[in-house]
Amino acid sequence: MANMSPSTPSLLSNMEVLTFCFGGVPLLMGPCTLLGLSRNTEDVVFLRSVLPPATDPAFFQFLRGLDCSGVTLHSVPEGTVVFAREPLMEVAGPLAVVQLLETSLLCLVNYASLVCSNAARFRLACGPRRKLLEMGLRRAQGPDGGLTASRYSYIGGFDLTSNVQAGLLFGVPVAGTMAHSYVTSFTSLEEVWPRTLVTVNQDHDPVDLISLTKGWLGRVCELLGAEPGKIHEGELAAFLSYAIAYPQNFLPVIDSYSVTCSGLLNFCAVALALCELGYRPMGVRLDSGDLCKQSVDVRGVLRLCSEHFSISAFDSLIIVGTNNISEQTMVELNTKENEIDVFGVGTHLVTCTKQPSLGCVYKLVEARGRPRMKISEDPEKSTVPGRKAVYRLVDADGHPFLDLLCLALESPPEAGRPLSCHPLGGGSTSLSVTPAQVICLRQEMFTKGQVTQPLSSAAETKAQVQDSLQSLHPRHKRLQEPDSYTVALSETLHTLVTDLRRASTNKSNVVLAN
Repeated sequence: MANMSPSTPSLLSNMEVLTFCFGGVPLLMGPCTLLGLSRNTEDVVFLRSVLPPATDPAFFQFLRGLDCSGVTLHSVPEGTVVFAREPLMEVAGPLAVVQLLETSLLCLVNYASLVCSNAARFRLACGPRRKLLEMGLRRAQGPDGGLTASRYSYIGGFDLTSNVQAGLLFGVPVAGTMAHSYVTSFTSLEEVWPRTLVTVNQDHDPVDLISLTKGWLGRVCELLGAEPGKIHEGELAAFLSYAIAYPQNFLPVIDSYSVTCSGLLNFCAVALALCELGYRPMGVRLDSGDLCKQSVDVRGVLRLCSEHFSISAFDSLIIVGTNNISEQTMVELNTKENEIDVFGVGTHLVTCTKQPSLGCVYKLVEARGRPRMKISEDPEKSTVPGRKAVYRLVDADGHPFLDLLCLALESPPEAGRPLSCHPLGGGSTSLSVTPAQVICLRQEMFTKGQVTQPLSSAAETKAQVQDSLQSLHPRHKRLQEPDSYTVALSETLHTLVTDLRRASTNKSNVVLAN
């Protein structure tokens, strides 16, 4: 029997909280194949070619008959908040089989949980009001990593993704804006084709949108005291072409040349023309410079146009901010005045730059009915032996305050009854607590070759993440210097750990004496 647990004391530098995700849930297969175990003859032939020639031929025959029908997997539900050194998953079955599962399970859990937790931190930094758009596919760790990042960024708290494949496979809402290369590919209004657009109700002949926009551009320049000679014609052509193709989804990037001298003016002219024809433009994207100041300036111009031209649609236009946004810049942006409605985040989200990997480990805890323990000079690398149950203790205010590890055969803790426990890493320190509520964290997920729990959609798991995070006390969710959350051993389990350490020391002395 093996346990999987996070080995690091904290996630992403300063946060105690990890959101558990299992990147293989949508990929679980039938009773003969699970997480990479296969009876495929070609696979066995390849293994024979790379293993030492002296390998017993019976081993390859054993591989051909291998399956997971004897494996049972218990796990915390996907989307649950967990903490360092807490056993997230318990895998029981034939030793050879569960050992072969180690790499597959760690690969599936580590990155999915890491990027989901990173996304949750961005959501905490951003706050609940603004929307978050994941747009990291170009910087992700290959196509598989990019798809995983899109799914688990959404589960962790993002609202949208630019990854269309994630929308197709997982139902993640898809959104995007035009690229700078699209804008800069135009040089002249002569390149705009078609030039006309019908009204939203299609109750009039097609209107020459270029002429209509030119009229509005002159009025906007007059209102703002802008110099028409500084306006980039190619940018206006790009905006017009896009608006004719997508008149209900007009959201251009306005900083390809100059926001104040060209991009914003061109946007307002095209957007006002669309409004005259009955359409509702969406907004603008800012991708460089001082996003806070620019967003305030842009909002001021949009409000001025709304008031001066009596166009109420300009009051609801959104401003999207993108520009290599990290968690720290998100925090800083929130301390300054700004008018940004949507943040687009890519590199720092999908590559998890604050902590690029998660150190979950998979260790043997019981064999042939006897507890097993890895004992290390580094206490954090020592394992907790035995088949275990994990309970979350909740206080009277509904906040979890301690996770308790017990041996599976122990009676579970009870609400309202005091208990004594020993915090992990606390030596012989004892703690007495009385929970108002007790939650059993782990569930049976797989047994006898069958998945035993319904598979949740991305949206359902996203809701689980938010519920789990909201239950935590704010002091545990601070992005900087959060209070440590206690994970503790029951008295019985603490005694077992102490006895195994003592027995190991005595055996070592016997070996040295001989």
